[in-house]
Amino acid sequence: MIKREHWGSRIGLILAVAGNAIGLGNFLRFPVQAADNGGGAFMIPYMISLLLLGIPLLWIEWALGRYGGAKGHGTAVAVFNYLWKNPIAKYLGLLGILIPLVVVVYYTYIESWTLLYSISSLLGKMPSTPIDGNVENYLKPFENFLVQEIGLNSKSSIFLTPPIETYIIFVITLLMNLYILYRGVSAGIEKVAKFAMPAIFIMAIILMIRVFTLTSPDGRNFLDGLGFLWNPDFSALLNPKVWLAAAGQVFFTLSVGFGAILTYASYIKPKDDIALNGLAGASVNEFAEVILGGSIAITASVIFFGIAGTQLIASKGAFDLGFMSLPAIFANIPFGQFFSFIWFLLLFFAGITSSIALSQPAIAFLEDELGFSRQKAVFSLGVFLFITSHIPIFIKGALDELDFWVGTFGLVIFALLEAVLFFWIYDSKKAWQELTRDNDIKIPDIFYYIMKYIAPGLLLIILSFWAVEKLPDKLTQSNTGIWIARGFILFVLVFGIALIKIAWSKKNERTSA
Repeated sequence: MIKREHWGSRIGLILAVAGNAIGLGNFLRFPVQAADNGGGAFMIPYMISLLLLGIPLLWIEWALGRYGGAKGHGTAVAVFNYLWKNPIAKYLGLLGILIPLVVVVYYTYIESWTLLYSISSLLGKMPSTPIDGNVENYLKPFENFLVQEIGLNSKSSIFLTPPIETYIIFVITLLMNLYILYRGVSAGIEKVAKFAMPAIFIMAIILMIRVFTLTSPDGRNFLDGLGFLWNPDFSALLNPKVWLAAAGQVFFTLSVGFGAILTYASYIKPKDDIALNGLAGASVNEFAEVILGGSIAITASVIFFGIAGTQLIASKGAFDLGFMSLPAIFANIPFGQFFSFIWFLLLFFAGITSSIALSQPAIAFLEDELGFSRQKAVFSLGVFLFITSHIPIFIKGALDELDFWVGTFGLVIFALLEAVLFFWIYDSKKAWQELTRDNDIKIPDIFYYIMKYIAPGLLLIILSFWAVEKLPDKLTQSNTGIWIARGFILFVLVFGIALIKIAWSKKNERTSA
């Protein structure tokens, strides 16, 4: 078995884990979810979900990772097999590799958009429209720019046509990811995190300060934006839609249910702390999301478009807020070209720290279970990603379909499996001992009951709601692009099962020999 790497320093580990969590969701998805669900009305369920779901499940993944790393393994495939002596366990753990791997297939492409937009902003190629009071007309040139530059328009019912420069930027982005992974955990991922995380915070603070100096022609300023986000609305506690949106955002922002944190935690030493490290990584992420992400996007939008206009933009999705409304605002302020460049460069750095983390479970599986060298594992992953990323690039509807089944629905299923296997099938007392040993801070005893009862119960509620409200619509959708995406997910699942069979067959041969 190849000797496993370890993190070079504690600060490097915390920054890498924070970089895993800090991504496009912090600066694009969170402002949209908050604005679309009433601003202050969203923040109360969000904070409660963070305490009852986010932090407990985060600690569970850290504990599972440390537990597996001590045994020489860094993926849920092997960890689940240790927790539950049942032949099916390792195949359930496959979700901890499949989910982040498929997310990387389309996430890297979206990540490349941010680099393309950053370059376009620097070269002065972004459109500009004077304020005319009509939000939709104001954003129309930016919507056309998004469609033209990314190739989201389609001359047929199936195929998309991205411009060649967009495709080249995608290839460059993919190669950057692979080079970082090739360098390894300490020399690659950790070094990038030590550079990228401070850069992200510096750029975000610069943008936040600039936004706080803005004033609309109607006299609105940053206090109006902050008021929208932070004035509580207790009536929202009775709205299940807001609760589900808040819980979903907490999952997304902390990278819970992806399997990447489990893999990252497997590279710590057997007696290293997980409680303080996990909490520190989560705190850095929450600061980036709530304080910086919310203050930039929501505040700027409320200043220029008002609360009603901001909610209208948010209702149309993250692309409208991040790729159209913010550039439109920057186009109408002094030095806006520079600030637009900074905004998209911020998104790019946030994206790349997440995509390398999501790639690591597949690398760890190839190294730990199949005995690949680091170089061979990265090369194999690179070939797979280059081929399969053409599905969301050229097939209409594939990106949204992959994001629902893997990046949304799959997260809840896998997080539920982690909690149930650790606290119910393995042994809740042993699980708690693993969670609370050798830590620098004490995990409060109340979290034992949250992890065993409350978190799994809430996950079942969320899963049931999605099954009733979302699945029927998804299952009735049918076009070529959607079926290609579903076929791809099935292919990855079958291929993963075959690799597990090969790995365990070799392991049994070595054991019998």
